[in-house]
Amino acid sequence: MKKMLVALLALIGGLVGVFVMTRDMSFAVHGISELSFAGAAIALLIGMNVVAGSVVGSLVAALIVGLLGARAKERNSIVAVLMPAGLGIGILALSLYEGRAANKFGLLTGQIVAVDDPQLVWLIAICTLVLLTLAVVWRPLSFASLDAEVAAARGVPTRALSIIFMLVLGLSVAASIQVVGALLVLSLLVTPAAAALRVSSSQVLVPILSVAFALIAVLGGILLALGGGLPISPYVTTISFLIYLICRLIERVRR
Repeated sequence: MKKMLVALLALIGGLVGVFVMTRDMSFAVHGISELSFAGAAIALLIGMNVVAGSVVGSLVAALIVGLLGARAKERNSIVAVLMPAGLGIGILALSLYEGRAANKFGLLTGQIVAVDDPQLVWLIAICTLVLLTLAVVWRPLSFASLDAEVAAARGVPTRALSIIFMLVLGLSVAASIQVVGALLVLSLLVTPAAAALRVSSSQVLVPILSVAFALIAVLGGILLALGGGLPISPYVTTISFLIYLICRLIERVRR
């Protein structure tokens, strides 16, 4: 089941990341991850399901950003307020938690090997829901992401799509945190798509490359982490960054 989860996380990371880049929401990903971390830390403190707490925190942050941050300037200011608030609440909850230190560390840097079967079921269900939602809204969401004004003039419900995407992003962040942690979630939801956009502008090829890059980073991170005692997140972030550098080099050579 963990192999299936890894594949699903790479798939949603690559696909959602494309919209994160086209809608200029990289900063929002980090803000949502901080509130997701706070929700997970509170759940850990009171003995509830950590994944459920992470989902609640992510969805709350996503709704706040989606409803109040219609414009980029407003969105960035809201995210800037949410980030320290979420991080502060999360650190407070972890400070009060008296359990294993590994549980605290895992929320920040990811610890997929410690995810038990009930949490795996939760995460697979979340990933499946994200993929089904993307399949339904992909075409209008792509149109609205590329040119919101023209899409609205053509009758596309851009406001509703924006809220739906924020909820999808929140769920994706909550699931990705289990692999790379709250601090490094950008490496799965931003870097692969950013790398893909450096080598192609095709509406078809960019999502495929983004998913492939995310899958290489996650699987490579797991394989490299097997021989050592480190979490997989440092390996995932390093591989993802190297892929981005290679794509930048390819872009420069082509120009």
